[in-house]
Amino acid sequence: WQGEVCCMCGCGGGSLSVLLGKILSDLRIFNQEITLAENSRVLDGWINPPPPVYMQYFFFNVTNPDEFLAGKEKPKVTQIGPYTYREYRPRENVTFLENGTKIFATNPKSFVFLRDMSVGDPEVDRVTTVNIPFIAVMNELNSYSFFLRSFVSMWMGSMGIEVFMNRTVHEVLWGFKDPLLSKLHTMRPEVDEHFGLMYNKNGTHEGEFVFHTGEKNYMDYGKIDTWNGISQMNWWSSNQSNMINGTDGSVFHTFLSRKELLYIFAADLCRSIHLGYVADTEVKGIPAFRFAPPSDVLAPPDENPNNAGFCVPDGDCLGKGVLKVSVCRQGAPIVVSFPHFYQADDRYISAIDGMNPNEEEHETYLDINPTTGVPIRACKRAQLNVILKRVPGFPKTKFLNETIFPIMYVNEVTTIDDESAAQMRTLLLIVTVVSNFPVIIVGLGAILLVVLIFLVCRNRQRKTAKDETAYTQVSNQAEDSPENRNNQPLRNGSYIAMSPVEAQKC
Repeated sequence: WQGEVCCMCGCGGGSLSVLLGKILSDLRIFNQEITLAENSRVLDGWINPPPPVYMQYFFFNVTNPDEFLAGKEKPKVTQIGPYTYREYRPRENVTFLENGTKIFATNPKSFVFLRDMSVGDPEVDRVTTVNIPFIAVMNELNSYSFFLRSFVSMWMGSMGIEVFMNRTVHEVLWGFKDPLLSKLHTMRPEVDEHFGLMYNKNGTHEGEFVFHTGEKNYMDYGKIDTWNGISQMNWWSSNQSNMINGTDGSVFHTFLSRKELLYIFAADLCRSIHLGYVADTEVKGIPAFRFAPPSDVLAPPDENPNNAGFCVPDGDCLGKGVLKVSVCRQGAPIVVSFPHFYQADDRYISAIDGMNPNEEEHETYLDINPTTGVPIRACKRAQLNVILKRVPGFPKTKFLNETIFPIMYVNEVTTIDDESAAQMRTLLLIVTVVSNFPVIIVGLGAILLVVLIFLVCRNRQRKTAKDETAYTQVSNQAEDSPENRNNQPLRNGSYIAMSPVEAQKC
């Protein structure tokens, strides 16, 4: 009996080992499937993402430009928007490199206006905002002589060029022929005579990317290897700040942990940023981890020493929550922040009448399914600002104190579509069953082992009873003699006798 049980346990253990090996193999296959390798299941979705992406533009309309320039009031702005566009972003020129371990692609973006998701018509609605070409030229002349600056100031005044301009939303966003830039173009042909915040960005891409496919190491899945042929930028003043870290935000490695930091390279911010775990959430029945930029991402060096390299020139730092990106914007005094100076110093918020930062509307975040590493909901929010300050030689700026002036902010939002959500729920169910299979098998094995032991024991008892119980004679007398009938108990018409073994037990 013991031999039978040991044989059963040995056979079961071998089968369980084989099964566990098969499960681990299946999980490895799952990791291999979640790569950008050729013929992988996720490649088509990476090239042509099915969820719709919406770009919502909000503008800050200045209501008191004259009073502000006269030094009588601080600037007052009202938010107008959204003006919503459907963004199409298929990847093109996809080419595999280095035996399929890397993949080259460009990501051109095109935009289609959605009237039913917007507050008005961008070609009709007008906005009063800072004249960025004027500020850029004035800032460029800041290092020149006072007399040259004064001459240029009078020349611009004769053309009616002011610190603030009033244009349609469409012009400010997609471009118009600027009179100042047109004059400069005649003297310097390399200067484009058109200006717009999104000028020449409809149908164009942000650069040429080479990504890791994850074939060598699933932890490298989607990470950027090079951007425009470089693996490190040269704009900032430290090697750490110039690093191109992480993915482009569209994918992450499988089996994410709440403890890790996720890195994203944002070409429009000219830098990489990190995101930390915030909370567990759920989107269309799919579990997700919410990751968002912590407050130290745009903190000054005294709060986050790692950000010292973003002060260009070295030591020229702004306060918390803002980042000057002039180095990658042709010297224009452009500053980026989160909308309404969310997570920024109070001095930037209080300097503008109309700033109302709040987490729900102004936080950037990604909701990522931790098993697959796929973002299932994303809100990328960024604000464009301009530095306004007094420049000697330009009388219109004589009452200005240095101000980070908001122009507009964008909310880039996407959520997994219903069909993709259904497919992911099915995939996650399979993964859950497979990953829990060892527990299920061990549990069933334990139950089967108990049943087996019970049956073996019962079978042994029956066998023992059969072998040790017999009909025997206890004397030389005939079986049906009177003596036997008088001395033995009667049962079913026969006589029951006890063997010597049974007698010893008693």
